Amino acid sequence: MESVLRVRTHSNFQIEVEFSTGETRLFDVTLYLEKGVFKRLKDLTLFRQAYVAFDTVCWPGNIDIAPETLYDRSALCHPF
Repeated sequence: MESVLRVRTHSNFQIEVEFSTGETRLFDVTLYLEKGVFKRLKDLTLFRQAYVAFDTVCWPGNIDIAPETLYDRSALCHPF
């Protein structure tokens, strides 16, 4: 399973994620902003507080996205 090493947020609700595979991938969070706890991430201030914990991307308030989802539903991009 891929682990997340680093995350960088973008103002368009995308995150750049560096994985243990050495790949950096771009994940579009907008697809989740109308679902459950992810609605809170519409607040750009909260969205920008993304951090890495437990091998995935997390936000304050017990919000996270599984690393396999981040990997499988993202596109390769240029590294950090």
